[in-house]
Amino acid sequence: MIKVTVFTPTFNRGYILQQCYESLKRQTNKNFEWIIIDDGSTDNTEEIVKKWLVEKNDFNIKYLKTKNGGKHRAINKALDLSNGYLFFIVDSDDYLTDDAIEKVIKAEETINSNKEKFAGIAMSKGYSNNEIVGTTFKGEYVDATSLERKKYNINGDKAEIFYTDILRKNKFPEFEGENFVTEALVWNRIAKQGYKIRWFQDIIYICKYRDDGLTKQGINIYRNSPKGLRLYIKEHIQNFNLGFIRRCLQYEFYSRAIYDNKDINRATKDLNVRKIEIQIGIFLRKIVNIIKSE
Repeated sequence: MIKVTVFTPTFNRGYILQQCYESLKRQTNKNFEWIIIDDGSTDNTEEIVKKWLVEKNDFNIKYLKTKNGGKHRAINKALDLSNGYLFFIVDSDDYLTDDAIEKVIKAEETINSNKEKFAGIAMSKGYSNNEIVGTTFKGEYVDATSLERKKYNINGDKAEIFYTDILRKNKFPEFEGENFVTEALVWNRIAKQGYKIRWFQDIIYICKYRDDGLTKQGINIYRNSPKGLRLYIKEHIQNFNLGFIRRCLQYEFYSRAIYDNKDINRATKDLNVRKIEIQIGIFLRKIVNIIKSE
């Protein structure tokens, strides 16, 4: 049985994908497969990967080029192709430490009781082998849902590795004409079902936030995906039982992301909320920005 599916969605990343490939070749444990979904690249990605397909490697590579549809659709497609027990998303501009797969397998094996209550394991991402992204906890590991991260000081991007069958039961919603749904939507849905993740501190994933990446696009990534954002905001409010003030800030986020706060009436209709709630959110956001700038 293949223990881990490493999945890499890519779009016009032929110039940097090699470093991910090389890191996989260096893995101390080769019990994994690599699935690459090419999300409609127009560069030389296909040519590069096809050369790798004929090279002798200790792991299998699957490559599929699709019409551009966004990372969430690529994840859904990769889940259909996966033969791994665990599913590990590694972005095309990032790479793994040499012992990443070995640590993932060993970490999962510590869940030797009540396994049905777990969605998988997680480890740290780093800007380097020694500089962690975000914050973490003290101790060997913590068992908590994704909705409990703040409670345990688990902040910032982490390397979540899910059981493949759990993800298959919780695929991303796909909206026609929209190319983005935040991963947090599905991770939180899994948490809402009561599934825990065993969080470890080890850095196994090295990331760079490049200008052409999703993270650097910030709020603009939502601009052409209003349905996906509305769904996330609705569930986020329910998941965290947000009070009035924090709800208003969420509504303002939607209005700013989709309409740049220039069409509050449409945002009000989209969200089915009162206009005053978005206006309060806009006022509060201005106050927050003033405080941050001081």
